[in-house]
Amino acid sequence: MTKLFIAALAVASIAAGQETTKPPAARPYDVKSIDAIVAAVYDVISGPAGQKRDWDRMRSLFVPGARLIPAVASAGGGATVRVLDVDGYIQRSGAVLERDGFFEHEIARKMEAFGNVAHVFSTYESKHTSTDAKPFARGINSLQLLKDGDRWWIVTIFWDSEKPGNPIPTQYLPK
Repeated sequence: MTKLFIAALAVASIAAGQETTKPPAARPYDVKSIDAIVAAVYDVISGPAGQKRDWDRMRSLFVPGARLIPAVASAGGGATVRVLDVDGYIQRSGAVLERDGFFEHEIARKMEAFGNVAHVFSTYESKHTSTDAKPFARGINSLQLLKDGDRWWIVTIFWDSEKPGNPIPTQYLPK
């Protein structure tokens, strides 16, 4: 029985590690610090309508197998998740970001780190143009990051948007 369990565990480990495609080389300044990689991820998804995004730059920020996970509101309250890899996010959102214009930037941050692991609660605002007076959306990106000794990698971004009955708590807003 123990051998069967070990074999099953090995197969599961191999299956979990199937996404081993090496990401493109990162710009060194994009991954030198937590501040830099968070700024880079906002920068790469932002731009005016009609502007192509640098999706290889996006890929370079994420560890192989990384996930982007929006919380999707359920009709009866609560939420479900949509789990995407980086290419799934690009396929699902890229054309809309490029067609409509999209600017997202951080307005506040709470961060904790230990050793080579960091967690960032990054409050954001989203606009269609950089000059819009008001955002069309706000929310919180929960980023988990890893330092491999040379650079920072994004492991996961899990986010939820502000909506009626779910305002951003004051401790996650600018002071």
